[in-house]
Amino acid sequence: MRTARVVPSVQDDFDRQPSHASELPRAERDKLVVSIARVDGRWIVLSRFGDEVWQLLPTTSNTRLGRSKIDFSRIALPLRETWKECFYRYMRKGLRKRAVSTTIRDRFQVSVAFAEFLHRMNISRLGQVTQFVTSAYIQWRREYVQPGLRPIGKSALVSCLTAVETLYEVSQYTSDPMPTHPWPDTSASHIAGMTGQTSNGRRGGRTPLIPDDVFAKLFQAAWGRVQAAQRLLDLRDALQEIENRDGGRLSISRINQIQNAYLEAEGVGGGCSTIRSDIRLLRTSCYIVLASLSGCRNHELSFLENGACYSTRDDEGNTYWWMRSQSTKTDEGRTEWMIPEAAARAIAVMERFAIPLQDVVKTEIMERRRANPSDIEIAEALRHQNALFLANSATKSRVRTLSLHGWKKALADFCAVHEISWELASHQFRRAFANYAARSQFGDLRYLREHFKHWSMDMTLGYALNANQEVALYLDILQELDVIKEGVAQIWLDPREPLSGGYGTSVVAWRGSDAVTIFKNHEHMVRSIAASTAIRSTGHAWCTADDNLCIGNDLERTRCSTCSNAAIGRAHGHIYQGMYDHLLEVAQCSDIGISGQTRVQRDLERCRSVLSELGYAVKGTSQ
Repeated sequence: MRTARVVPSVQDDFDRQPSHASELPRAERDKLVVSIARVDGRWIVLSRFGDEVWQLLPTTSNTRLGRSKIDFSRIALPLRETWKECFYRYMRKGLRKRAVSTTIRDRFQVSVAFAEFLHRMNISRLGQVTQFVTSAYIQWRREYVQPGLRPIGKSALVSCLTAVETLYEVSQYTSDPMPTHPWPDTSASHIAGMTGQTSNGRRGGRTPLIPDDVFAKLFQAAWGRVQAAQRLLDLRDALQEIENRDGGRLSISRINQIQNAYLEAEGVGGGCSTIRSDIRLLRTSCYIVLASLSGCRNHELSFLENGACYSTRDDEGNTYWWMRSQSTKTDEGRTEWMIPEAAARAIAVMERFAIPLQDVVKTEIMERRRANPSDIEIAEALRHQNALFLANSATKSRVRTLSLHGWKKALADFCAVHEISWELASHQFRRAFANYAARSQFGDLRYLREHFKHWSMDMTLGYALNANQEVALYLDILQELDVIKEGVAQIWLDPREPLSGGYGTSVVAWRGSDAVTIFKNHEHMVRSIAASTAIRSTGHAWCTADDNLCIGNDLERTRCSTCSNAAIGRAHGHIYQGMYDHLLEVAQCSDIGISGQTRVQRDLERCRSVLSELGYAVKGTSQ
């Protein structure tokens, strides 16, 4: 148990402290408060400048307390005081804005390599760091490989070099400033090769998109467990009740005997270990459902607490579900997301799931208060007492919100149990959501329109009924829509691709004209057409109309064959063959009258024209 120092008016002193420590005598500098925490209404000092290890409170609940430390003993003595001055300034002022604890720690971690390099070069001051030194450091980082590890990747190199850029900026407020920018004519991203573009004109390194078949299997497995959750939680609670019998005086062997007999009577095989495993999988299932249907980041879901979900009803009687949480990624703070009812059900499951774990946290807080009211672990435990995604720590010594590392293992275990061959990561769900939402707008997954009740044709996402919603998620959806639209425009502008429909035949004529010379290159042409055209899918054509009022979208699909807004590609060929075959059957009916026969023959001719223009051999003949 760690005991912190109680100091009167520590918050006022902390707020009044200077933003840099370079002009203070050593004794005064070492007394500077680096970090504080609030424990039951009192401010407690966590760390001072003179400490070798600075304890920071985690910014997000999915960050373990042990990962919020920076240990200056890792920095060689000649450089250690300067490093402290640099990070004191960084913690107080940041660069363009105040840095959060996880960013401070990560920046420190990668700066250790730079300090090690300087020590090897016999450089004991940042004032001795020249552009020759920083150039040598770049080369060293690229070539240095620890045993058993691969060479440093582009993203990791950017992190290492960004730390040096940070040191340069904050060192200007220390007694040992770095004399010049480490690479004045370029940037860390450019040096690492991250500013170039891929063949489609976009930066590389995007989050991989979960394939449709993998995502379908993943979500179905998770949703199945959520639907069956109440039965599983009933069993868990019954087993806990058995364990608590006689005031917990039963022996472990006797408890196991009674529990296994109970499960056998309930028709549950595998004993208690199976229930414990299924409980862990249920937590992961709820996470998968929520991440898939909300697009939230891991830390945003980790911040979920009791009462996170509520509903509203509009004047037409439509019900909207909302989820409340926090976001630190873009300084959103407290924010909300619109979710479908299935996600609300997953939250309700987690609220029941978390009850016994929350009780453990509350008991811990009570015991710590009794033992030592100034224990800084109280502040940490208070952050988790109402959380939903709780788990026992690896040592079983405490209950905390599952960490990002813990989620990595939980998702891997879920995939293994369900034989899903995909390296799943928590951040992939956000792109999956954005992609499906964009494709819903595009027309492929229109069920999302029913979940969210309304959407605009040009993807302006005008359904923001709640001012507290996370705007960044909409931007991610727009980005996915841009990717999808560019893919369609790529097909249209490929001279090898046949197109039908009024708009499609116009595109075929246009791409063979001199008009295409107004674009710098083919890539520029594709992106320009995609950006300037309202493209969505009706399932049987691409529609470029800026509304959804055309009856070709629903009642008279064959009209798209001549519509000036429609482009039909080879991907739609099987649909027109299917309509053609069906129309042949209808043409044989004797009770549809003259007008019916006239319409059938008209539609048959439209389908035949489309299939011919797409290069398909028309199967079947009309009478």
